[in-house]
Amino acid sequence: MTLTRGRRLGIDVGAVRVGVAMCDPDGILATPVETVPRDAEGGADVRRIAALVAEHDVVGVVLGLPRNLRGEDGPAAVAAREFAAALEAGLAAAGCAVPVELTDERMTTVVATRQLAGRGVRGRKQRAVIDQQAAVAILQGWLDTTRGT
Repeated sequence: MTLTRGRRLGIDVGAVRVGVAMCDPDGILATPVETVPRDAEGGADVRRIAALVAEHDVVGVVLGLPRNLRGEDGPAAVAAREFAAALEAGLAAAGCAVPVELTDERMTTVVATRQLAGRGVRGRKQRAVIDQQAAVAILQGWLDTTRGT
């Protein structure tokens, strides 16, 4: 599959925070962007992501789908699907309707936690960036798979 040129956002959605990562226009490398407080009721998280999409001329969003180890949807996957639907609606309302694609993200938070711990980032500092690191893993995995590397 040929990857269309343009920046993409990677999203790791949790109950408390949403990690955001972005790739370069050539789709080579994902890097952390920010952690957005989760606002399921008010939608401020969706509006912030829509603002990032508009600000960086993003061509697509890759959102992690946290399926269980058997490949089934549990409560977290259901919540991710609901967030994806809310994000698609929010992006359309903001005039920046780009595709939102769900991708398997099993174990990305575990891997991100281990990577940060390996670099000596622990405790409160780790919580501040773990969601961004998980979003990087989600987006980088999608990029690598899409490019066939």
